[in-house]
Amino acid sequence: MAHSIIQFFSFLPNWLEVFIISMIPIVELRGAIPVGTLLMRMPYLQTFLLAWAGSIVPAPIILKFLPAFLKWMRGKKGALGRFAEWLHTRGINKSKSITKYKFWGLMIFIAIPLPGTGVWTGCLAASLIEMDFKQGVLSAVLGSAIAGIIVTSLCAFGLMAVGA
Repeated sequence: MAHSIIQFFSFLPNWLEVFIISMIPIVELRGAIPVGTLLMRMPYLQTFLLAWAGSIVPAPIILKFLPAFLKWMRGKKGALGRFAEWLHTRGINKSKSITKYKFWGLMIFIAIPLPGTGVWTGCLAASLIEMDFKQGVLSAVLGSAIAGIIVTSLCAFGLMAVGA
């Protein structure tokens, strides 16, 4: 799947490809940074900044509009309603770890560079627990920056370890 995403955007300049890949759910900057640094051989700082900027673009949109959109979708029958129900359940399940600590919980949740813990899932969970918009955006920005630093460091140390 990741290979397909990379190929789909390959006609774009490298910097724009990294930026756009980092906005895609599930992939986010966790996938965009290795693509930029390891495959495209872009400078680490440039790749980090582009991926970080791209990863936070969806945060305010998700926090502001997703709850109403999800509510509308859940009222529909068929595949759309089932998908909305699945998304709502996933967000509620992820929000349990965020609810107790709110700002810090969301930031740490997003900062952990593992699948299912990025800006999209974190902001979905934050919107479902009705977290304050400004706190949610700031948590997403900081958490994404921390995740980006971790992933960039892993890429850099990985390259040094193999002598590339």
